[in-house]
Amino acid sequence: MFNHFDEKGNAIMVDVSKKNETDRVAVATGVIKMSNECYNFVKIGGIKKGDVLGIARIAGIMSTKQTHNLIPLCHNIPIEKVSIEFEYIDETNSIKSICTVKTKGKTGVEMEALTGVNISLLTIYDMCKAYDKSMTITNIFLNEKKGGKSNYNR
Repeated sequence: MFNHFDEKGNAIMVDVSKKNETDRVAVATGVIKMSNECYNFVKIGGIKKGDVLGIARIAGIMSTKQTHNLIPLCHNIPIEKVSIEFEYIDETNSIKSICTVKTKGKTGVEMEALTGVNISLLTIYDMCKAYDKSMTITNIFLNEKKGGKSNYNR
């Protein structure tokens, strides 16, 4: 099992130098819930700051490439593909963000996918906060991981 501590208890970056490169994919999701009024403004493009989901998509993609700068001991991974999709959930006035990250490497891209989801949702919050300060961001989790020794599917 990998560990972020050496034999003296010092924090270290996990050594992945002996691992084989494999195709790796991670998918993470999260949800932002908002008022009916705010939700409808987002859907019709009525938020004065601009294209909420377009800007949130760009922010989420950009953030995946900065994950190693945000999370201590996280490897700097060459990202080969990132997609951020959004789904409207009318029943709860919510928007779901789905971030998929791909690379070929020695370590996975789970943290990058989770970062992309978080930042895309925070960007929606930032762009909509003038309309609804009670928005909630919830249900952020890893849905799927492929590649390497362990695979995961929620």
